[in-house]
Amino acid sequence: MSGTSASLQPPADAAKPVRHPDAPTPGELLGAHYGQCFGCGGEQPHGLHLAARAGEGVSITAEFTVRPEHQGAPGLAHGGILATALDETLGSLNWLLRTIAVTGRLETDFVRPVPVGTTLHLEAEVTAVAGRKIYSTATGRVGGPDGPVAVRADALFIEVKVEHFVNHGRDEEIQAAMNDPDQLRRARAFEVNP
Repeated sequence: MSGTSASLQPPADAAKPVRHPDAPTPGELLGAHYGQCFGCGGEQPHGLHLAARAGEGVSITAEFTVRPEHQGAPGLAHGGILATALDETLGSLNWLLRTIAVTGRLETDFVRPVPVGTTLHLEAEVTAVAGRKIYSTATGRVGGPDGPVAVRADALFIEVKVEHFVNHGRDEEIQAAMNDPDQLRRARAFEVNP
């Protein structure tokens, strides 16, 4: 990525990321981490409905199709929507580490326009871990998984405890997530973003 800031460069003593032994298997669909999530939730009518799959190592692939409600300039995806897709994809990596983390910094390059109706093919991987800091990178391509790069990002995620969400989220949604009888869905509800 061009111009990545120093805060997104892992320190020299950063560790290589290690996939958690209980992480989803390569090719497995991760599903929404929370139904109301704008990025991946199925209960958001105008959301991205991003679908992510576990990859090899600590990587994932994801897709989302740009719909008319996602446009900024006429017929083109809004840059904020593309940044959201990258953030959601990068945040989903933490599920492979089995770590609860929030976005600390996200730097995005917009390389080419993404028209409405286009499926954006995203790839992301964790590049390093240093204490509570998780460094990762992602690209979004048009025309297929090997198509030209349209967007790319580098990110820093910070590991947090579930209390971060309990202390800062709205009680109604927190209780709904905490009361979900499905332990996997309950755990995933608290996996990404501030």
